[in-house]
Amino acid sequence: MDGFQTKTPARTGLEYPIDTVPSVGDTMEILPGLHWVRMPLPFSLKWINLWLIDDGEPGWTIVDTGMPLDDTKAAWRQIFEDKLDGRPVWRIIVTHMHPDHVGNAGWLSRKFPGAELWMTQLEYITCRMLIADTGREAPQAGIDFYRAAGWTDEQIDTYQKRFGGFGRGVSQMPDSYRRLSDGEVIRLGGQDWQVVVGNGHSPEHGCLYSSNLNVMIAGDQLLPRISSNVSVHPTEPRANPLEDWISSCRKLKGVLAEDALILPAHNEPFRGAHQRLDHLIKGHETALKRLRQRIEAEPRRVVDVFPAVFGRKIDDDVLSMATGEAIAHLRCLIERGQVTVRRDEDGTDWYSAA
Repeated sequence: MDGFQTKTPARTGLEYPIDTVPSVGDTMEILPGLHWVRMPLPFSLKWINLWLIDDGEPGWTIVDTGMPLDDTKAAWRQIFEDKLDGRPVWRIIVTHMHPDHVGNAGWLSRKFPGAELWMTQLEYITCRMLIADTGREAPQAGIDFYRAAGWTDEQIDTYQKRFGGFGRGVSQMPDSYRRLSDGEVIRLGGQDWQVVVGNGHSPEHGCLYSSNLNVMIAGDQLLPRISSNVSVHPTEPRANPLEDWISSCRKLKGVLAEDALILPAHNEPFRGAHQRLDHLIKGHETALKRLRQRIEAEPRRVVDVFPAVFGRKIDDDVLSMATGEAIAHLRCLIERGQVTVRRDEDGTDWYSAA
């Protein structure tokens, strides 16, 4: 889910106040009781940032968990041995359901019996739904979805072989959870933190914002150097996640102070949230403009518009996520009344300027 991102240049107005990073198996205290943990990933992003919070007597809260890799589990064990002062992990908060964030949640809950999983409702339910696909054959709805986008028979065959892989990147999930809701205030490390939900990258992404500390744990909702993947999926082919994403960027700008310290899931902690959010909105609006220009001359398939959306060649290893994001841009233009779509007798969709 998070292995395909749109790279953007470092923004000159952003400030990166922390000039070192924690090593694997260690933590870095960046505020009293708030520790930065960094774990490896097996794809292009390389690293994910996780957070360990000292809640005093009850124990420790973990925010996001990493993937269930042997190296990651070994690093967590080292942290538990060296850093917890004999107190347990009592709460596991997951920002959203992508495997690099939720992957070790079940493993951690079994390692610390009684540790409760906290997630938003749609993230938990969607995660359980996708895990249930493990071992199933690819559904006809998915085959039709990618055929409509212009995939070749070979690419469809690869999709069918890989279908159900989500569950292999997630340890067995707890059978119950505690729901996080937008606007709710929870206590972390002796401070009040507001749950701020964003949409588009995932169904109900939960960020955590402390106005007193002027800090947000942002997950993938606000990253400094890359733009999170925003995709339409076969399960909801008429969705408009890009408009949801743009609206969420505007929402975060209204919540956050400009000088808030943002703790992202990838890249380094930074300040300059308003500028970064403006840049993310502008980037997508520019891509929408390029996309509309590309289909004005003649109808195009999804696979024909990749250069307009991404400005680069798309390889088969990221084809499904690139397809989902290209469709997200097209669906946004359809909902704005600027594009129409027609399916031909072979089941391929052709997009035209309205």
